[in-house]
This record gives sequence, C-alpha cells and structure tokens, in this order.
Amino acid sequence: MSRVIVVVGPTATGKTKVSIELAHALDAVILNADSTGVYKEPLIATAKVREEEKEGIEHYLLDLVSLDDDYTLFDYQKDGRKLIDKFLKENKNIIIVGGSGLYLKALLYDYKLEETSTKRVDYSKCSNEELKSMADKIDINNNIHVNNRQRLERYITYYNETGNTIKKTNGILKRVYDFELIGLEAPRNEIYKRCDSRVDEMIKDGLLEEAKRLYDMNLKNYTNIIGYRELYKYFNGDWSLEQAISEMKKNTRHYAKRQFTWFKNQMKDITWFNVDYKNFNNTIRAIKKFLNLI
Repeated sequence: MSRVIVVVGPTATGKTKVSIELAHALDAVILNADSTGVYKEPLIATAKVREEEKEGIEHYLLDLVSLDDDYTLFDYQKDGRKLIDKFLKENKNIIIVGGSGLYLKALLYDYKLEETSTKRVDYSKCSNEELKSMADKIDINNNIHVNNRQRLERYITYYNETGNTIKKTNGILKRVYDFELIGLEAPRNEIYKRCDSRVDEMIKDGLLEEAKRLYDMNLKNYTNIIGYRELYKYFNGDWSLEQAISEMKKNTRHYAKRQFTWFKNQMKDITWFNVDYKNFNNTIRAIKKFLNLI
C-alpha cells in the first residue's frame, strides 16, 4: 500500500533535504507544495530545488506556468489531486513538501473551491494597503496579512467572480487522503538568522541579475515573489540596493513567522521535529525512526 508523507514548516528549515532523503528511502516521487514553485522563471528568488539537488528523484507540480500566467488555488488543487490519485493507483509512494499552508489545505483536506475564469486582473497599481482595504470591505474578518499580496489578490478576484468568499480554513479538518504529517521547527532567532543568510547567498548566486532580467520582461506576477518585490523598487529608482536587500530580509523573516503561526493554528495534527542545524543527519534519523524507516 502506498504511503503519503507530507513535510511542512517555515522557510530555511531544511524541508527539501528531508524530502529527498525520504524519497530515496521509500522510492517515492515528490510533489511541490510551495506556491512560488509553480512558476517557471524564478529559481534563485524562490530557493526552488535545483536539478542537481533532486538526486534523480522525480519532482512534480514545479515549473507549470509563467509568472505572466494565471494559476489559481483551484488549478493547484485539481492538478495535485490528479497526480496523487494517479500515483496511488500505481502503488507509488508520495512525498509532498512545501511551506504554502493554503495549498496544502486545499490539496489534502475537504477544501471546496469553485473554478474561476482565467481573465487577467491587473492589480499592479494597487498598494498592499489598498488591496487589504478592498479585502476588508468584502469581509472584515478575512484575517489576511497586509503583506500577503498574492493571497489578497486571489481573495478579491475569487469574490468578484463567484460572489462568495474563500472559505476560512480553521474548520477544515476532514482529510481527503490518508497521509503522515511531519513538520520541521527551530528556535525563531535561528530561523531568522538563516533567512538573512539565505538572502545574502541569493545575492551572491546572481539574484540581482535574475530579478533584473525578469523585471525587464514586465511579467504580471513579478511582485508576488519576495526578492523581486523589493528589487522592483530598486530598479524603479525608489530604493537603494541596500534598502531593498534590508527589506528583503525583513519580509523573508516575516514570511517564516507567518508560516509557522499558520501551521501551528491550522494543521494541529502535525508531528514536529526540532532541526539540528549542527548535524542535520540527527534530524533525518529522528524522522526516519518515527516513520519506521530505520
């Protein structure tokens, strides 16, 4: 019988490494559950798994559409469940890994969505504050953070097209599939340090060049990506490079905090593992032992 194992947690906790190790142990495929991973163009900015990091493991739900295309939560739910159903029929083990909580909730739980049109809606002239105000007028209790631009746009568009609001996920606990759910956690100050270091590494790896190339292409969803969003203001002449990098680090830390809070509040059936950054193999062994793989 197939096993479905889900690996979640904030950014910079080592989810990719864990997923690769588990996939080798179980001869499994890996399904992406990061909302930015569906886009083809970003690589450095999203810390998307590179070909050499995949170690021969088949990965799915990556590089599906361009940053200039629309890809909704409904699309992800539909595409993801089609793959899960296919692999389960083939008795294939599945590892699902990512930090986008809403994507995971839509994929794995009884989260009912309606198909919306692919009509492009351009919110580029709206600030985050303006989008938040629009969402609050729909429902003051929407509980969407002002910096979560992608979710604000999705929330507003969904309401305008269907007349309904996206259902709050608090009460959605019924599973669509049988799966084992593990999470990676670490002290917040350690995660924050790693977020800052990750940004520095991205800059060294060529993030500035990648961001400028895509900025020149004027892609619709460009500013949905942390890193591009801040460098957009640098390229526009609004910020210095130092300010853009500082904001990038701050927003990455805030994103990690929101991820952790979301998983703790929304997915209470997670078995958490503390990350041993000094010897990550200790974390791998603890997880494998829990899953009866050693």
